[in-house]
Amino acid sequence: MTEHHESGPAVIGGGPAGLMAAEVLARAGHAVTVYDRMPSPARKLLIAGRGGLNLTHSEPLPAFLARYQPQDGTLAGAVGSFPPEALRAWCADLGQPTFVGSSGRVFPESFKASPLLRAWLARLDGLGVTLRTRHRFVGWSETGAVLFETPEGRVAARPAALLLALGGASWPRLGSDGAWVPVLEGQGIPVTPLRASNVGFCVAWSPVFADRFAGQPLKRIALSVGEHRVRGEAMITAEGIEGGALYAASQAIRSALAEGMGGAISLDLRPDLAEAAVAQALGNTRPGESLANRLRKAAGLSPVAAGFLREAAGPALPGDAAALAALIKAAPLRLLAPRPIERAISSVGGVPFGQVDDRFMLNARPGTFVAGEMLDWDAPTGGYLLQGAFASGRAAAEGMRAWMARP
Repeated sequence: MTEHHESGPAVIGGGPAGLMAAEVLARAGHAVTVYDRMPSPARKLLIAGRGGLNLTHSEPLPAFLARYQPQDGTLAGAVGSFPPEALRAWCADLGQPTFVGSSGRVFPESFKASPLLRAWLARLDGLGVTLRTRHRFVGWSETGAVLFETPEGRVAARPAALLLALGGASWPRLGSDGAWVPVLEGQGIPVTPLRASNVGFCVAWSPVFADRFAGQPLKRIALSVGEHRVRGEAMITAEGIEGGALYAASQAIRSALAEGMGGAISLDLRPDLAEAAVAQALGNTRPGESLANRLRKAAGLSPVAAGFLREAAGPALPGDAAALAALIKAAPLRLLAPRPIERAISSVGGVPFGQVDDRFMLNARPGTFVAGEMLDWDAPTGGYLLQGAFASGRAAAEGMRAWMARP
């Protein structure tokens, strides 16, 4: 078995958390080695760039931190130490200035991930960071060496400190497959089961509705799960429904489904109007006007929204204006289950914060740190996921520096 003789710290995982940690450590003068199981790093970041690379969000920090679950001081402290404005400054320093979109989301001006990643990797190379690809982490030897499987066989390393930033289990073809879970559990480290987050949900659409409307958006809606209400958009798919409104409420939806309270989920198709106003508009239609025209002209529903309303109503829509308005304002959304984790934007679950100290070091393995999606936290899309990954990687690197500097 080949052994790498590392004089400095090592990072396993070449995503945002791992690369940020490597930069912090290298700037502090450490000889850093980054290991990644894929042929090239940060593949999930590049996929995120297809949508413009939503790096973070511009809302005030207290509201920003409230998006994270659990409300843990460790992650909040990391984001507070490296908040959105710091991330934007970091991007600008890489030659990739950012802008705030109309929704408050922050993107690179290039609206791509590849220029940012190229500049970042060039910086890391200039700082002397070593990148070893096609190295799959498989655990530790009996003597404490870190073990990898490579195309050339098994390899061992003995770094001065170790950061695990292996991601969750969403997008496994890009490297985050959750294969580390049994490895850590084998070391006696509890891991909360990985589950899909920021994912679509299955719906038993009628064949007619699915064939006609799959791929079309429901715009300017509000989704309610019990007392939880989110405004946004959703996309009809052949298998169900997905989109920002679903992602923002995903934790509440999962809880409702697990507790058998799926009937508490509904869509308001006209959140900009009070129910009485919708009823009045529906009641002012001409005699003999078709129901389709009433929904389009009086209620202002798009064809896909009207189609969804018919799906929600069952056999027939009510003819009474007040009853129809009530349905438009709270149309039941009958979700069956989340889509598979492989289809999720992110996953929830992982190493509980109770298993790491405030430096992100594992209580059970001194000198081994954890950051990014491996930790058990959740947040909606909108820039919160990447911000959490960058910030936790940076905080873990500071923890590694302190640990390596101990007497």
